[in-house]
Amino acid sequence: MSSRVKFIDRMAQGKISRRDMLKASAAFGVGLVALPRLALADELTVMEWSGYDVPDYCQPFLTKYGKLPNFSIFAAEEDALQKVLGGFAADLMHPCNYSVGRFVEAKLVKPIDTAKLSNWKDLFPALQTAQGVVENGEVVMAPADWGNSSIAYRPDLVEPDYAANESWNIFTDDRYAGKVAMSDNEVAVQICGMLMGYTPDEAFHMEGEKLEAVKPLVEKVVKNSRFLWNDATEINQGLASGEIVAAYAWNDTIKNLTREGIKVAYAKPKEGYFTWFCGITMLNKGKGDEAAAYDFVDAWLSPETGKNLIEGSGYGHSNIKAFEIANKEDVAAMGFTDPIEHMKSAILFPPLTGSSLAAQIKLWEEMKALKQ
Repeated sequence: MSSRVKFIDRMAQGKISRRDMLKASAAFGVGLVALPRLALADELTVMEWSGYDVPDYCQPFLTKYGKLPNFSIFAAEEDALQKVLGGFAADLMHPCNYSVGRFVEAKLVKPIDTAKLSNWKDLFPALQTAQGVVENGEVVMAPADWGNSSIAYRPDLVEPDYAANESWNIFTDDRYAGKVAMSDNEVAVQICGMLMGYTPDEAFHMEGEKLEAVKPLVEKVVKNSRFLWNDATEINQGLASGEIVAAYAWNDTIKNLTREGIKVAYAKPKEGYFTWFCGITMLNKGKGDEAAAYDFVDAWLSPETGKNLIEGSGYGHSNIKAFEIANKEDVAAMGFTDPIEHMKSAILFPPLTGSSLAAQIKLWEEMKALKQ
C-alpha cells in the first residue's frame, strides 16, 4: 500500500489531526475539496452480499469519493431485515425483487427519485417497471444484477433429440432417472405446474386442487433427481464428471464449465425459463449523506460495473450498454446473443407471499421426505 493510500485511509478513519491533515494533504496531492468526500463515503453504510463489497461494482463512487462506503455483509435478506429492524443504521441494501416487499411492509424504505440517476434511462425497460422495483406506484429498488434459472445439460450425454425439444420434462422423464439434479427449492413445484399446462402466473400461485394435481409430477422430480442441490458447486462437479447429465442451474454454471473446456448447453425450455434480479434499495434508517447514497446507486447501474459483473461472474446487468462493452465471449457464455430479446422472453420471478407460497413449500418438504 502506497504512503498516499495509507494517508487517505488514516484520514478517513479520523486518525490524523486537522493541522496534520492540511499539511499532508498538500504533500500527497489530496485537495481540500476531496476531504469532505472522504468523510461522506465513511458515513455511508451499505448492506451487501459477500463478494460484492469490492471496487469492481462501484468504481465511479470510489473515483469520486476516494473511498468505499462501509459495508455490512449479510448471508440472507431476512437476516438483513431483522438487523435493520433491530436498529442498525444502514443507508442502502441489496435485496432481490422477491424480498424487497418485506422491507417496504416494514416501512424501512424510501422512494428512489430516478431523475437523480444518470444511468436509469439505459436500464432494461422490463426491469424498470417490474414488480419489486415498483411498489404502490413508487420506485423502491434500482435493478442492478440479474441471472437466469434454466437447465444446464451435457449435449453429448442426453438423448440426441433433446436439443431440438428442450423442456423441463427432462426431470420427469424416466430415461434420465438418477441422472438429473433439481434445486432444493419450491421452484420445482412451480415448474411442475408449468408442465401441467398452467401459465407461469398460475403456477406461481397454485394451491388447493391445482396444487394437489401437480403432486405426482413433483414426486417424480424428487425420485428422478440423483440429488437435490443447495450449492452450485455440486452440480458443476456432477456435470463435469458426467454423474448427472442435466440440472436446474444459474448462468454461472455455464460460464464455469465452459472455462474448464466442458461442453455444456443452457436450455430455453418450451415452457419458459426464469429470470431473477436484485438491486439497490434506499433505507430510511441510515445516517449517511443522501447525495452520496444516490452516487453509490448510480455507480452500481453504470455500464462499467455491468461489464465487470458480466465478465467476472457470468450474471447479467440491468444496464443494456454493459452488454455492448463487455467481452463478447463472456456475453455468449451466458447462453444468449441478444440480451434485449432474451429479457423480453424471460419469466420474471415475482415476489411471493401468502397462502400459496406456504402451501407450495409444505408440498415440497413433503416430497423431499420421500428421498430420505
